[in-house]
Amino acid sequence: MFALIVSIASLAFAEEYVPGPDSQRQPGVPQGKVTRHEWNRSAIYPGTSREYWVYVPAQYDPQRPACTMVFLDGGTFANETGAFKTTVVLDNLIHKGELPVLVGVFINPGVVVPGPADTQGRFNRSYEYDAIGPRFPTFLLEEILPQVARQYNLSTDPNHRAIGGSSSGGNGSFNAAWQRPDGFRRVLSFIGGFTNLRGDHIYPSLVRKMETKPLRVFLQDGTGDVNVYSNYELNLALTHAGYDSKLVIGTEAHNSKHGAAILPEALRWLWRDHATPIAKPLAGPRHFLTNNVLHPGKDWELVSEGHKFTEGPAVDAQGNVFFSDVPNSRIHRIGAKDGRVTVFRQDTAEANGLMFGPDGRLYACQNGRKRIVAYDPDGTESTIAEGVESNDLAVNARGEIYFTDPKNHRIWFIDAQRNKRVVHEGIPFPNGVRFSPDHAFLSVADSMGRWVWSFQTQPGGALLNGVPFHHLETPDGAEYGQLRSGADGMTVDSEGFLYVATALGIQICDPPGKTVGILSRPGAAAPSNVVFGGADLQTLYVTAGDKVFRREVRRKGVFPWMAAKPPRPRL
Repeated sequence: MFALIVSIASLAFAEEYVPGPDSQRQPGVPQGKVTRHEWNRSAIYPGTSREYWVYVPAQYDPQRPACTMVFLDGGTFANETGAFKTTVVLDNLIHKGELPVLVGVFINPGVVVPGPADTQGRFNRSYEYDAIGPRFPTFLLEEILPQVARQYNLSTDPNHRAIGGSSSGGNGSFNAAWQRPDGFRRVLSFIGGFTNLRGDHIYPSLVRKMETKPLRVFLQDGTGDVNVYSNYELNLALTHAGYDSKLVIGTEAHNSKHGAAILPEALRWLWRDHATPIAKPLAGPRHFLTNNVLHPGKDWELVSEGHKFTEGPAVDAQGNVFFSDVPNSRIHRIGAKDGRVTVFRQDTAEANGLMFGPDGRLYACQNGRKRIVAYDPDGTESTIAEGVESNDLAVNARGEIYFTDPKNHRIWFIDAQRNKRVVHEGIPFPNGVRFSPDHAFLSVADSMGRWVWSFQTQPGGALLNGVPFHHLETPDGAEYGQLRSGADGMTVDSEGFLYVATALGIQICDPPGKTVGILSRPGAAAPSNVVFGGADLQTLYVTAGDKVFRREVRRKGVFPWMAAKPPRPRL
């Protein structure tokens, strides 16, 4: 904090920002062509109409895929007589070889056109730019850029794409690249306001928690801008996570004076060594995942595909992993030694959650027949309980079972004599269920909210002192009045950290209940469940949609049916 105060105080005097020669027309520099267009057929933002401009440099060769840069609030940036004079800057820097040949796409926010002449339209700027989530970048990648690509040869390599803007346009630019690094890798933000407008204040936290992404980020703000502290915070988070980021602070307020003056410098920095792909950081001085969980160079690997919907991964005593293909009523086995995927059991009546018990049998929520069953190693099926709705289950060292009933908002308990009873009611959608390593607590994920509940287990099955304990991050759903994490299946490691399959990815919660890391989704579909497997229990297996993935990590799992006291957590 002291360094922050000093750096701001040192810039308390006024500075004059004057655009330099790169922002002025220069003799002998060929001029690019700018054309105006309209887009009023959006399926992602229905009813909107907007202008956009396309800049094509004189050096453009239709036989060579061109780099692309999108500018939000496009009319402001494309105006040659305005503050930024972006097309002039592009002409000069491309001519000098300091930028690649790039096509500029300058796009305005949408407006829902009014009906009668005496009514006002609805202006979408904040709705598009200040929101977090994939909607706006998907709009650019699926509607606008394909439209431009019909006329110009644009590179589809995300390393050849940048996005930038000012104020809320800076927010929208960072959100676009963060959500879709497969579409944009370079970010330019002038006077961005990463504050609680529509959730942008969460980004410094997400940068610290989420698996790193291949991004390069340039930020600018002024000491006269109330948003300057949010830029300091975001840049600090990026730096601590190891990102290639830069923050330039001036003395101006929330205006374009400083940004316009340094636009050439910012573009040079952003596009430097443009032929070299931008890689995701593999180490940062303060990033939980890179320092504690992930192996450098070890990413998600596809294990199996072609199923309908995978769920319920469970590990046996040898480290083999079993998973269910619910609609196909099959259970598959992944060999710990050879990685082969084989069918363990057919006709499972849409078995969902799976878990091994201390007797070596595989227990399953057989929801198609409203039963809890157990399978012997040869696949022989035995009925444990009948007449129940179920989704996921946990088996303790005594062979006792807890299982969730999302439809009726219940948690059930089955004792060693196979008597069943409800031990808790009221969680909106109880889904995944797992013990702490010592079986002293039971965690229950609520898919409809942002919490994993924690209950103290008692002899005889009672659950006491239940609280919404583990605080999960949620994707943007504010327009629907939702804060759904999509929390589903879970597993734990030997230190008591909880791994939760959610819509954002695999969220890792420390024993005191904080989300400290979020592993990226292994595929397009949201993960449904996760388990530690393999001979050394140091490989995460994740079910997601029709696929199963795995990833070697530096953490070690536990056998769920064996109770072992974890170390005292760092508080």
